[in-house]
Amino acid sequence: MRSFALRVTFCLLLVWLLSSGLQAQDRVIPPRLTLEEALRLAIDFNPRIAAAKNEVEAAEADTVAANKRLNPSMTLQEEDLPIRSNPGRFFGTQEITLRMDYEIERGGRRGLRAESARQALEEQKLTYRDQVRRVEMEVKRAFSRIVLARSNLETSRAILEQAQKMIDLNRVRFQQGDISALDLNRIEAERLRFQDDVFQAGLMLRDAKSALLALLNAPDLSRDIDVAGALPVADQASEAGLPPQAPLDELVRVALERRPDLASALQQRARADTETRLQRALRSPNVTVGGGYKRSGPDNSFVLGVTVPLRVFNRNEGGVLRAEAERKRAGNLDAALRVQVRLEVQQAYNAVQVNRQRVEYIRTQHLTKAESASKATLTSYNLGGASLIDYLDAQRTYRDALHTYNQALFDERMSLYELASAIGSGDE
Repeated sequence: MRSFALRVTFCLLLVWLLSSGLQAQDRVIPPRLTLEEALRLAIDFNPRIAAAKNEVEAAEADTVAANKRLNPSMTLQEEDLPIRSNPGRFFGTQEITLRMDYEIERGGRRGLRAESARQALEEQKLTYRDQVRRVEMEVKRAFSRIVLARSNLETSRAILEQAQKMIDLNRVRFQQGDISALDLNRIEAERLRFQDDVFQAGLMLRDAKSALLALLNAPDLSRDIDVAGALPVADQASEAGLPPQAPLDELVRVALERRPDLASALQQRARADTETRLQRALRSPNVTVGGGYKRSGPDNSFVLGVTVPLRVFNRNEGGVLRAEAERKRAGNLDAALRVQVRLEVQQAYNAVQVNRQRVEYIRTQHLTKAESASKATLTSYNLGGASLIDYLDAQRTYRDALHTYNQALFDERMSLYELASAIGSGDE
């Protein structure tokens, strides 16, 4: 018997370990993430999305409760229980009543209550979809920040490497007496600025990775991950997660049809109408009918009864007035949200247009010229035609141009993501 118990315990422990291992595998975050994988992991493990799903489950429970009928009640009553010293037979003088009562709901209350619960469930489902939309936008932002920080870090390292080569060359020239110690100190001092750019970009990259891991509910926010992505938008029509290329009026129309928070506000408005009808139905009193058995001494009889509350002082006027106010409030919130949705689409559309122009301007008018000036100044400096100050100024300008261009690419991509989120693109 003891060996059998040990075998059972061992099997249960093995099953637990295997199930724990499978759950751990389900939450494994790969070392290199695509945006699609990051979004999927966020939907599966983000605690805010999980909490929104719990709200849906709670609303489902409310629909079950709302559809239930009222429970009947049973009453056992005993009267004329003797307290004298010699009562005689126990049931000789007592009056015993056993009855069942059931309250009949009037005015279609159960149907209205069930309809209100169903509308609340639909509202929670839409709220869940809106929470997914918001978290997906945060994931896209954190993901793109990793790409931006990685690009800035690569740029800073490349410039630092070039500065180090220049320092090594000028040390040789200093030893040969071609340049002064002041010139060598200047370029070595400038190296500190380039090194600080590397530190700042590295910090930004670490913080961006931690932010993404937090959105994925990773147990270790310090682990190193990489992402597969680029800052430039190659093709808006083919890249996933971006809005369609359409006029502003069409984008606004799509937003008013697709936005889950707007659909939730409409559902809330419908539920407020149902609640108003329910509160009006509560003005009519329920009727309680009952019947049972009565024994009075040696006599047996049936008991029948009807109970009707008298609505003399309270006809649920307060409930009706509150429901009317909630109905008006839901209508006003719906109107305000429609204005907010149109504003978000307009602002995101404006940002897309401006950021596209900004990227093109920086690329054609600033970055190319800064790169050409940096190369020309370096060649001229090596030939003795440019001073060290000219070379350092050209390097700083080129470095600032690269960072500005990367930031412009990031802003363009984020404005497209924000436009897609504003119109509810990808939400089903």
